[in-house]
Amino acid sequence: MAAAAAAAEDAIAVEAAAAEETEESEYERGVKRLVELLSKLNPSAKEFFPSSHGGKRGPDRRLSPDAPIYVATNDNYCSNYPIFDASGYKDLSSNGQQNRRRRNGYNQGRRRTNDHRARRAEREDSIRRTVYVSDIDHNVTEEKLAEIFASCGQVVDCRVCGDPHSVLRFAFVEFSDEDGARAALSLGGTMLGYYPLRVLPSRTAILPVNPKFLPRSEDEKEMVVRTVYCTNIDKKATQTDVQAFFEEYCGEVSRLRLLGDNVHSTRIAFVEFVDAESAIAALNCSGMLLGALPVRVSPSKTPVRPRVPRATSH
Repeated sequence: MAAAAAAAEDAIAVEAAAAEETEESEYERGVKRLVELLSKLNPSAKEFFPSSHGGKRGPDRRLSPDAPIYVATNDNYCSNYPIFDASGYKDLSSNGQQNRRRRNGYNQGRRRTNDHRARRAEREDSIRRTVYVSDIDHNVTEEKLAEIFASCGQVVDCRVCGDPHSVLRFAFVEFSDEDGARAALSLGGTMLGYYPLRVLPSRTAILPVNPKFLPRSEDEKEMVVRTVYCTNIDKKATQTDVQAFFEEYCGEVSRLRLLGDNVHSTRIAFVEFVDAESAIAALNCSGMLLGALPVRVSPSKTPVRPRVPRATSH
């Protein structure tokens, strides 16, 4: 029994010694492997410190100018981020141009908004300086009407229009300031011709006429006196129909310009008569049926100029 126990102890001791040798050999192999890796390092390489180490980062919290520029290999990764350099940062992203376009579009939109506000303010100011005059006798000219209202202030524009629902006409008179418009309200009830005038504050501004269409000479001014402006003309009416209509009721037509497009449902016309009396008589035709629609007639501010023949190409 004693001999068996001694043999068992010797076997355990041998196994323990073998395990120790195995562990020791594995440790030695690990150490050798580490030494081998360290031996491959460059002995002259400097130890790397980040730019923020050692208090190099100042109170302004900007990156050190010695910091390397990092550029990702994946363009999509850094497409929305700026790349910094020593002078600040420079946007090298593919969206930089798009961002500038967005800013430019915003500035353009803001300019358009400002222009729209300026035009609206100008229009509202023009409305405050304008009065609406109704019940005007058809024999009263724009010059005569402007002369009467000039006693209230400087008249900037006077526009007489035909009323399709009445033998009388209405007009808009614009002054250089609001004081003239307020003073003009006192002329309500003034007899002009056979009817008393009605004068009220206007709700609309006078649409300006393109200056290039206004008369340029005394001859063209005389032509304007003999010309009427017609609107709400049936699209089915031809130029011959319009001329026949006015010659039947007013007098001989010397020149006629019928205009229209594919956008508006009606057409307009400028009718020049041989005599000024015929043009005055044409104002009474406002509201009469020309085709299927009642035509609206008012004095013209522009002459009917002869068409310039186009130069033929050879």
